[in-house]
Amino acid sequence: MNFDAYARTGVDLVNARLDDLDDLRALIPDDNAWMREEVADRDLAIFRRAQKRLRDVFEYGTSGRDAEAVAELNALLEAFPVQPRISGHDSSDWHMHVTSRGASVSSEYLAGAVWGLSVWLCEYGSARFGVCADERCGNVYLDTSSNCCRRFCSERCATRSHVAAHRARKRAAVGDQLPVPAQPEPLTPVS
Repeated sequence: MNFDAYARTGVDLVNARLDDLDDLRALIPDDNAWMREEVADRDLAIFRRAQKRLRDVFEYGTSGRDAEAVAELNALLEAFPVQPRISGHDSSDWHMHVTSRGASVSSEYLAGAVWGLSVWLCEYGSARFGVCADERCGNVYLDTSSNCCRRFCSERCATRSHVAAHRARKRAAVGDQLPVPAQPEPLTPVS
């Protein structure tokens, strides 16, 4: 099983827009196209609740609240248990599924996402769960940097934030260099 791929489905879920069933269908990757056809309104409500809880996991990890991240993931593992099974049509395409046959779309997707994030936390620690430092963004990410120093979800956000900071410093420096306007001489009455 590719646990990193499952963990990334958790990231995708937290960052997804879930206004309606079309948004939910857009979240589901091509290799699980069958889910798009079976998704229902009840799944949308379940995905939204799980999305909020998984965002909490990332926020706990980012702020160093490991015990809370673990507690939330454990609660999610209970809500969306992994029940692995081998699936496929012949010996050339055997693969693992994370839930039993007949599971709902939300159970299948969320069991994989929660399992992947749980394995990620055990492997790398919750400090590798990040929330983008660009205030205009708020997306989450998994920090794969060699020294756990990533602060942004993407190069785009990093560049946008760095350019904004550079411009602010430049404006402040120019403001410091402007001459202070001289005070006008007081007018004296002419006699």
